[in-house]
Amino acid sequence: MTYFLTADDIDFSLYEKETDAQQKVKPAKDYVQELIDRIKSPTRPNHRYMPWAKTYGLFQFRPGEVTVWGGANGNGKSMVTGFVSLGLLAQGERCCIASFEMKPIRTLERMARQFSGYNPQDPAFAGSPEATKSLLELYDQFKDWTDNRLWLYDQQGTVTASQVCAVARYCAKELGVTHMFIDSLMKCVQGEDDYNGQKSFVDELTAIARDYSIHIHLVHHIKKPASEDTKPGKYDFKGTGAITDQVDNVIAVWRNKPKERKREAGQMVEDTEPDCLLICDKQRNGEWEGTIGLWFDKDSQQYLPNPGQQPMEMSVPGGTNY
Repeated sequence: MTYFLTADDIDFSLYEKETDAQQKVKPAKDYVQELIDRIKSPTRPNHRYMPWAKTYGLFQFRPGEVTVWGGANGNGKSMVTGFVSLGLLAQGERCCIASFEMKPIRTLERMARQFSGYNPQDPAFAGSPEATKSLLELYDQFKDWTDNRLWLYDQQGTVTASQVCAVARYCAKELGVTHMFIDSLMKCVQGEDDYNGQKSFVDELTAIARDYSIHIHLVHHIKKPASEDTKPGKYDFKGTGAITDQVDNVIAVWRNKPKERKREAGQMVEDTEPDCLLICDKQRNGEWEGTIGLWFDKDSQQYLPNPGQQPMEMSVPGGTNY
């Protein structure tokens, strides 16, 4: 089953400060020896990937890093990151989603739909007991599939930055969570012009990611674009520039509304034109920056790597059938 985390059940105040404040200073030779050991016995990097095979050689999620996801309202930031979390679960990772803009049941409703590949509100299920039974079996699989690997923090509205940091520490230390999703920054720091608060919060998140060797995904908003046709970059994020300066990776989500307008107006639309772009404008420890095109499947609410492709089938930990 999926677990909900609430302040009524857990004293997060115990995690509001680092449990180990001791500063460790080591001689350089210790680290040089580690480099030598790596050469003698190479280890496979503990990187994880987005849920699309075409991105594997381009972008990776690394332990100890923070990725900020941005986009305009209604461009699908939460839906994209929800699908990314499914891909991480399929790779054997443990995730916690702290959404302060959506109730946990709504988050799970979207993710279960993406997992099953079907719209449970489709009239076809209402008229077919067999189809309904098959759908319920898929949802039972989703329940078992997320057991002991997916948690949701049950708190809506504004929270303090220290509370969120405490939840992240708790999840990393007590639950073994490896990917923490925080949606969104503006719910954690009051005031769009509180630049010092934003800088301090993001700085603390980078420290938590590094100290606990987890990956933190931070959802943020961008400034209102001149038009919906404008593709965002790292300089379009709201608040202080220190946000994108401090994090390791910056990804903007852009929904192709110009294409949608053409379709609604009855105009010809090329299938090769993506419905969504992920714009990687920063990858500190990777060589690639660029744009990833995705196609949106309305029924499953999945983002697909190619036009006309069937919804992906999520598999057991260790991989996804892409």
